[in-house]
Amino acid sequence: MKSNHNFYILSIDGGGIRGVFAAHILKRIQEELNIKFYEKFDLIAGTSTGSIIAAALAIDYPIDKIVNLYLDEGQKIFEHNYSSFFNFFNWKGFFKSKYKSRYLKSKLADVFGETTLSQTKTNLLIPATDISNGNVFVFKSNYDKEFVRDINTPISSAVLSSCSAPTYFKPNQLKEYLLADGGLWSNNPSLVALTEAMGRRFNVHKECIRILSIGTGGSKKYYDVADHKRQWGLSQWGLGLLETIMNLQSVNVVNIVNFILEGKGVLRINFEAHEKVSLDDLKSVNSLVSKADEIFTYNFSRINDFLNEEV
Repeated sequence: MKSNHNFYILSIDGGGIRGVFAAHILKRIQEELNIKFYEKFDLIAGTSTGSIIAAALAIDYPIDKIVNLYLDEGQKIFEHNYSSFFNFFNWKGFFKSKYKSRYLKSKLADVFGETTLSQTKTNLLIPATDISNGNVFVFKSNYDKEFVRDINTPISSAVLSSCSAPTYFKPNQLKEYLLADGGLWSNNPSLVALTEAMGRRFNVHKECIRILSIGTGGSKKYYDVADHKRQWGLSQWGLGLLETIMNLQSVNVVNIVNFILEGKGVLRINFEAHEKVSLDDLKSVNSLVSKADEIFTYNFSRINDFLNEEV
């Protein structure tokens, strides 16, 4: 644990390209409050796109470069799998992922290099999903000497696994595991991080836990009420089903964490969009950055007080 008696957790939601909102919020926090995240936070957790940000902060990779990753590289990361497109009227295309993962994989290699989960500057937690065995899967940095599974795992592989959203990117094979997006069960990883903090590995009393939870925007508009007369097969549910699941369980986690911590010790920074913003909506990037500036300005005092609470 760091020198501060409070145990600080930073939790970052999944959300595809909407991760630029969380990244820019954190960039503003660093600029305005002069915070080094790996020094301030005892545990950093991130799911899917949030895992990119979380892992970068855990190794002290510049947050402004992560913001630029979304701004400058989003178009290439979400590179259409044209073999799927051209096979749209062919049954083979139905089973191909929407995007290729090769550029995302190369950019993660640029950011993290050969750094492994045993080489972070603070404790790191990344949820993924083991679809080969039907289990949850949580990557952990080397904070438990008895837990040796992940110590030699490259951070880039852990992040790629957590980012492999079904239908968007193909699963990532790591040793005997076939891994997909952690957002399937833990799009908001604050509950997993809280469990870890209160468990035997850290054994922190809940009154000492402080969670800064950063969302990536939510929406209550995924389907039109006029669609009720449709047959509701796979084509009607579409990609909106995945985003609905992720949003709903993020909301549920906020409620559970607040209940456990009795309404104290949690600061949730998020926004609700008037219209649905898809995980791959590249046109929304600039407006998400503007929204992050607005939300940060509105919540500056709360964030400042939360992170500088006297013990």
